[in-house]
Amino acid sequence: MDVELIEIREFLASNAPFDRLPDAALDALPQRLSVRYLRRGTAFPPDDDDTPCVYILRRGAVELRDDDGNLIGKLAEGDLCPSPCGKGAPNMAGLSGQTAEDTLAYLLPCAELDRLREAHAEFAQHFDASVSDRLRRALDTIKDDAAGTALMTVRMGDLLNRPLVQGEPDISIEQAARIMSEARVSSLVLTNDDRLLGMVTDRDLRNRCLAAGVSPQEPVRRIMTERLHTVRADTLGFEALITMSRLNVHHLPVLDEHGVRGVVSTSDLVRVQSANAVYLVGDIHKAASVETLASISGRLTELQIQLVHSGATASQIGQAITAVTDAITIRLLELAEAELGAPPVPYCWMAGGSQARREQSSYSDQDNALLIADHLKPEDDAYFKALARRVNDGLDACGYIYCPGEVMASNDKWRQPLKIWTKYFNTWIKRPEPMALMLSSVFFDLRPIHDPEGLFGELAERIHTMSKKESIYIAYMAANALKHRPPLGFFRKFVLIRGGEHDQTFDIKHRGIVPVVDLARVYALSAGLDEINTIERLKAAGASRALSSDGAANLVDAHEFIGTLRMRHQAEQLKRGEMADNFLSPEELSPLERGHLKDAFALINTMQDSLGQRYQAGRFA
Repeated sequence: MDVELIEIREFLASNAPFDRLPDAALDALPQRLSVRYLRRGTAFPPDDDDTPCVYILRRGAVELRDDDGNLIGKLAEGDLCPSPCGKGAPNMAGLSGQTAEDTLAYLLPCAELDRLREAHAEFAQHFDASVSDRLRRALDTIKDDAAGTALMTVRMGDLLNRPLVQGEPDISIEQAARIMSEARVSSLVLTNDDRLLGMVTDRDLRNRCLAAGVSPQEPVRRIMTERLHTVRADTLGFEALITMSRLNVHHLPVLDEHGVRGVVSTSDLVRVQSANAVYLVGDIHKAASVETLASISGRLTELQIQLVHSGATASQIGQAITAVTDAITIRLLELAEAELGAPPVPYCWMAGGSQARREQSSYSDQDNALLIADHLKPEDDAYFKALARRVNDGLDACGYIYCPGEVMASNDKWRQPLKIWTKYFNTWIKRPEPMALMLSSVFFDLRPIHDPEGLFGELAERIHTMSKKESIYIAYMAANALKHRPPLGFFRKFVLIRGGEHDQTFDIKHRGIVPVVDLARVYALSAGLDEINTIERLKAAGASRALSSDGAANLVDAHEFIGTLRMRHQAEQLKRGEMADNFLSPEELSPLERGHLKDAFALINTMQDSLGQRYQAGRFA
């Protein structure tokens, strides 16, 4: 192969979808191409094309306009230009094109393209699948390339390898213990006419019967747990693990369409995976000092690395790490109360930001606030100020750095009774000034971490009622959501940072993840939805018709793909002993991943434009 053909082959091999072809096909392809040079201002495709073909831009640029002459896009080096090559290939329907620069292109006849698609299924997928399908497959590829773990694929129903052990609530505690002993199980499901009424565990027998001095002849319903958390038989092991971590429980009844099928315990999951967030949470609950908690939190980096290597997605990693953060926060509150005494009035510790959305990585700062009962007295604030300071300092010691904007409970402004919080939100919604919009982006993502008296429910209800009625406020929030744009230029080239510490990178968090988070928040507010997690918000918005179902699915796929690349980037830094950050170089990615990332960014851009048109956001910028 001569030098020119080698250069063409290398160019094709570095650009999608030709990078999916095997070496033999790539070796033969350059000889089947023709080369054409088009001067600036030439109609595209040229009027003198004799053979239908697809144009592959080698150098230059092509502008595409709609029937009204509006510029809708530009194509540049590496792009496939619209062609008459049939299903799946880009086409010129409703468009006209013109070269914007002197342009060099390789021409691949449609017949040759069809032959390649028929012979190479992975190559054909590029044309046959939608952008969303391609993103989904890219995520599957990332997971398949990882080492793998059964918890990513095993279903809860698959772990039920013994008959259901059950009894009725009216049997004695002694009988329940005997049934458990004979069956060699650590829990007993209590039912009546196939209805799940409760469950008793080894821990209940110790703590609620023996330690409490309750007679073993009493009915077992006296010590059973009635408000149970359950999972479905098709729930993934990883999701069940997250639920156990977040709730600090060790048994989960498994349900299917016929009722209770059995119980999965942490020991069942341990057989599948030995290192997980459950152990960290268990250690946290036993920690007697901030120093011990700091030591435990130091293992979060290893947890993120292990989860990335096991093929976990950004959503799964975020849930696992957030479960640990929640447990640390609760333990710090317990230690503070043990030192300061019982609180003078009820309170709720609220988390904001990525912790509230359950989307944390091991590289996170803290956002939190205190909601206090309205009968707070002025002299009571000294207690809550001391409590907040201990928890904020403890979180910082555990690696959750102080919020740069001081959105923390130790800040007097964010430690207020219910009536003041209600006033805050009313002011932000009625007068959406720039600072109000910034604060709204933080505080509309609040989630209660410790709320024994249920104070948060009333505040959340007031917020949703106020925001749903204010269409002008939603329009301002929509305009605010459009300020973070993906780093994709007009030529589908990544817009990179120039110079400085992060030269030739882009901020994948603020330019890729935050735009989707902002979109999801606006859709949730407009529909009065309770969800906080970004993916849950998008799915709920799609179900409520606040957003099209296709739009919701596309944004979910884009968010998961971008987030998973971010988690992988951070894991590689942590493995090298570096501080994790959000600055990703395109050179870290394969050509195929770069193509998928461009697809994801383009999707986000399209959804942002749609939101802007819906709310005429330009009027409120």
